[in-house]
Amino acid sequence: VEGVLDKDKKLIKQLSVADIHDLKAKNILTGGMIPKIQTCVDAVSKHVEAAVILDGRIDHAIILELFTELGAGTLISK
Repeated sequence: VEGVLDKDKKLIKQLSVADIHDLKAKNILTGGMIPKIQTCVDAVSKHVEAAVILDGRIDHAIILELFTELGAGTLISK
């Protein structure tokens, strides 16, 4: 998956922990995305600046995330 998707299946480029709680309450986050998101929330709550859910199908996704404005997934921060 390319990252966290909204109700219209469009990529959400950036989320805060508060946004994640809202998406869970609206049942937009489901299935296998929940443990991925929870891992990111746990990391951010333990003083990691941010975490990213990347699309592993894209070549060099990490480089795109680090060195481009648009990134290659969903950035999760406080």
